[in-house]
Amino acid sequence: MAPSAVATERTWLGHPAGLSTLFFTEMWERFSYYGMRAILMFFMVAPVAAGGLGFALKRAGAIYGTYTLCVYLLSIPGGFIGDNFFGPRRSVLGAGVLIALGHFTLAFPFEPTFFLGLTLIALGTGLLKPNLSTMVGGLYAANDLRRDAGFSIYYLGVNLGAFAAPLVTGYLAQSDHWKHVLATHGLDPLHSWHWGFAAAGVGMTLGLIAYLARGASISGAGLPPPAGATRPWAKLGLVLGSVALFLGYIFKSDQSGWEWMRSAYIIVPIGLVLGFGFRRDLDARRIAAVLVFFIAAMVFWTVFEQAGTTIALFSDRLTRTKVGGWTFPSAWFQSLNALFVILLAPAFAWLWIKLGDRQPSSPIKFTLGLVFLGSSFVLMVPAARLTALGRVSPLWLVGLFFLQTLGELCLSPVGLSLMTKLAPPKLIGVVLGVWYLADALGNKLAGVLAGQFTTTDPTALAGFFLRQAGVVGICALVLLGLTPWVRRRMVGVR
Repeated sequence: MAPSAVATERTWLGHPAGLSTLFFTEMWERFSYYGMRAILMFFMVAPVAAGGLGFALKRAGAIYGTYTLCVYLLSIPGGFIGDNFFGPRRSVLGAGVLIALGHFTLAFPFEPTFFLGLTLIALGTGLLKPNLSTMVGGLYAANDLRRDAGFSIYYLGVNLGAFAAPLVTGYLAQSDHWKHVLATHGLDPLHSWHWGFAAAGVGMTLGLIAYLARGASISGAGLPPPAGATRPWAKLGLVLGSVALFLGYIFKSDQSGWEWMRSAYIIVPIGLVLGFGFRRDLDARRIAAVLVFFIAAMVFWTVFEQAGTTIALFSDRLTRTKVGGWTFPSAWFQSLNALFVILLAPAFAWLWIKLGDRQPSSPIKFTLGLVFLGSSFVLMVPAARLTALGRVSPLWLVGLFFLQTLGELCLSPVGLSLMTKLAPPKLIGVVLGVWYLADALGNKLAGVLAGQFTTTDPTALAGFFLRQAGVVGICALVLLGLTPWVRRRMVGVR
């Protein structure tokens, strides 16, 4: 928009009015995603007699990891389809419908509907995630100084949804009070899980209503390509084929005897770093830096995303969930990260602005993120040992999520901004896809690690946490040592 239009346009909190529409759409979509995720692992491992699926922990972890991987991986073709075929605006609408249908499908208590529901949600989220962000950017001119603040407000919507969701779905799925309500109305309390899944669907439906009701406020953002524009069908086929091959590789690596294939997640990026890092071409050197951050981010998300797997199981089976005479759902612990982000993000934004040119470089911020993350699992070592005496205090998990949120705020927003700065102009989409791939693989590995979790041996559980803290610590030291080398390959990008 022209600078002169700023004074006369309809605004919301000083920003284009369309930001409020996208804010509430994303808030409800994240409510649906995190609401379902909060109870997903519990539902899969719960015995059939308790209304669950009765899956073994290793199988449940593999399913969880593959599902969450797909959510991020499918954002690559989702963004391509939005940009080149339907336009972001229509893509978001179609994605929201798919997501809502997926959650409501999960509300039916059958195993086939469970897998169908996960598939629909993964497809819908992959389509919605990049296109909604694109529309936020489309509300602002390239030189509009409100852009960064607008994305910060948008990110607040993400965390408001993530905070509220486990409180609602956890209550419906796990609380004795709600099960009693169901029983008194002649409904099967064993189906309480599906009320939680249905609530997630209601959340996405509310997001769609907000999106449709105030669609006019979005103005020209997210429009489809011109009717006569050539559609890149061949490139779409290449993108979809590449994603299909990658998923085939992932599925094969889950099979017994083929787990060694997962080593490629580290070996291939390291090989590419060495291949690009010593070339003279500026873009190649920056791609090498991107891949170093990719490896660091993948390690980070592998541990961080265990909030929905091992940490969820620790909260459910080994942590006290009773205050006085009142028992609260273990899923509520998963609201802590979002709560800490809401409380701490303004402080981090103020700190970076206050430090100005004296703030740490991006490699150092990534290193700090890994240090905080590793510290969170070090904290869990004594907590694991104390489980020999019974359930432990919930304060251990409060400390864990606090430290992990500090790490997230050092790494996640910094990394996304950094990718756009390091990416060659013609490869911005590809580099952002690489960034989302790190998150996807981290989610997958978080699910894999859930298969190694134990609640019966405190010593083994302490070792489980300590080994991962050690790996993260080694990665932090390596990144710290590589910082001068990485900064030279960033070529002027801080």
